[in-house]
Amino acid sequence: MTSSAHTKNKWWGVVVIALLFSVFIIFYRFSLVPRFLTFDEIEFAKLALSLDKQAYTPYSPLATGHSTPYFYILLQSMKVFGITTFGLRFPSAIFGTITVLLFYFVLKKSLSKIEYFRPAQVHYTLAAAGLFLFATTRWFFNFARFGFEGTFLLMLELAGLLCFLHYLDHKEYKWLIGSGLFAGLAYNSYQPGRLFFSIILVCLFLFFLEYKSNDLDFSFFSKKTILTFIMFLVPFIICITPLTLYLSEHPDIRVNQLLYPANTELSLGEKASYLGQNIVSTVLMFSFKGDVNGRHNYPNKAALNPIISTFFILGLFFVWNDRKNKINQLFLFYFCISIFPTLLTYPWENPNMLRTITSLPSVIYFSMYGLGMTYHYVRSRHKFSMKVFAVMLFMILCSSALYDLRTYFVYQVPVFYEAFEAHMPLRYYIDHPDAKVKK
Repeated sequence: MTSSAHTKNKWWGVVVIALLFSVFIIFYRFSLVPRFLTFDEIEFAKLALSLDKQAYTPYSPLATGHSTPYFYILLQSMKVFGITTFGLRFPSAIFGTITVLLFYFVLKKSLSKIEYFRPAQVHYTLAAAGLFLFATTRWFFNFARFGFEGTFLLMLELAGLLCFLHYLDHKEYKWLIGSGLFAGLAYNSYQPGRLFFSIILVCLFLFFLEYKSNDLDFSFFSKKTILTFIMFLVPFIICITPLTLYLSEHPDIRVNQLLYPANTELSLGEKASYLGQNIVSTVLMFSFKGDVNGRHNYPNKAALNPIISTFFILGLFFVWNDRKNKINQLFLFYFCISIFPTLLTYPWENPNMLRTITSLPSVIYFSMYGLGMTYHYVRSRHKFSMKVFAVMLFMILCSSALYDLRTYFVYQVPVFYEAFEAHMPLRYYIDHPDAKVKK
């Protein structure tokens, strides 16, 4: 057995343990924290139930307007588990669990392409650590514990990203087809997912641009290049066609409500002012002042704990300095696309940790990059064994996890009592559709 294979087998046990711990965090006191429901969850349940025994529709105007794939899954969950809080929230939790595993594979494959993180022992260690950090980040597991579709979108985007990374490794078109399929499904999910496909397209373009610079005979409009883009675009277009046709005839209610650029009553100066305010509040959200919404966050607390925040900023610096690397370009663009939609919503809606949840994979990638580069520089100047690094890494990860778990299960729980305003069982609100939310 080669040393690389031995390292791979050794770290599988660590990955399984981290994944099981993630499942434990997501499902621990699942029906009690949050104990009650939010008005949005009740509306989501009503939307899902309205789809039963009806012809397929790609979009529903209920609950301020949503594309429907997630809600068909929600409908099946409530058929199996009943019209209960558990049935409403179970899909989000399952998608959260799958997301953690997908993120590990994305992170491992990405870090393996960075020359500083070789041999394999280094990037396997960082990938396993990244899995644990991702799973124990309050920003992530909070949204995996109630019935919003953030984890569903994350799962689809990471699946599309993983397929794309496989394509870069093997140059097999089946992976591009898979990437196009998941990008199309992400388009049909939570509204921020409609921009995800652009990440793959831009990275494909950059990949071929680099290839062209190394081959004087290469033509960007060659049959091979065109076929490559077709393999991605055809499944993507097939997936988005029903929703796109619907939206071509009917407005997307929620988007029109939230996007200030569409407001013709606002002056150009007011729109520029809104953009500036959003940029400031979104940047501060990561490390200084987070979301004020008690369902999304412990009000005003930074989205990232001090440990993750430190390595995130450090990693972002290193990634930017090595931005010629294709993988770093991918995650920089992914990060920008993830926060872009919220910059176009009204300032009083920001900062918003739900609409920016898809920035988390990039955040943890930058954090692991910063941590890995710290190890690289220390090791190059001092005698620093992998075992010592592993012990220090374990202490860092445990401190980060304890910080976020304590914030959530000690300090955020009392906030949930007010933030989740519907204190009656879900069945009550379904059976009494005109009933007001009561405490």
